Amino acid sequence: MPNLILLHGALGHPDIFNPYTEKLSQYFTIHTLSFSGHGNNDLPTDGISIEKYTQELSDYCKNNTLTDVSIFGHSMGGYVALCYAMKEPEKVNSIITLGTKFDWTEEQALKESKMLNPEVILEKVPQYAKTLETQHGLKWKQLLPAIAYLMIDLGKNPPLKNNLASINTSIQIMVGDKDNMVTIEESLEVYRNLPNAKLAVLPDTKHPMDKVRPNLLLDLIKDFWNLS
Repeated sequence: MPNLILLHGALGHPDIFNPYTEKLSQYFTIHTLSFSGHGNNDLPTDGISIEKYTQELSDYCKNNTLTDVSIFGHSMGGYVALCYAMKEPEKVNSIITLGTKFDWTEEQALKESKMLNPEVILEKVPQYAKTLETQHGLKWKQLLPAIAYLMIDLGKNPPLKNNLASINTSIQIMVGDKDNMVTIEESLEVYRNLPNAKLAVLPDTKHPMDKVRPNLLLDLIKDFWNLS
């Protein structure tokens, strides 16, 4: 059975894929991994970065002898997937990204990072704070500023910028039409710059994975990977 890796986004957790794993396991051997700082994984003392997460994916594939993988990446997970395909193209069969932000600038990164203040989240969105603590433990308060720094670093030096044309992997870029973080326009531009890509816009769909309709997403996944 072919191997499929499911990659969560920043502040995400592998549990977000629970509505999909049973169906997809009919066609793939499913792999999920938590990036460092997420779930039960410690936050590295030297911080986190897209490059570090790309290396973690590379190490996971090496340790599990995965040499021809398909990847589904939500949000940041999709960015990591494309970085891995750029770094080790011979090991990646195909990729689907959903809600992945590609248009990172320093200004955009600073704007996004300002929303990652633990005290503000505790005060204004206590339910979300509770979810973060459930998924990541008490370190969620340290994870937020670490993710903010990752975003700022990404804004200063986006590794995919000017390198998309070198990625020949079969890719489907997907975005929700009501995503308030990722624009259809930036997804379209990335799709046009990738040599072997398709584009799908999901109707009435917001950014969070738990706001995506599973049947709609599963139909698009099955169509891209020719699953019957």
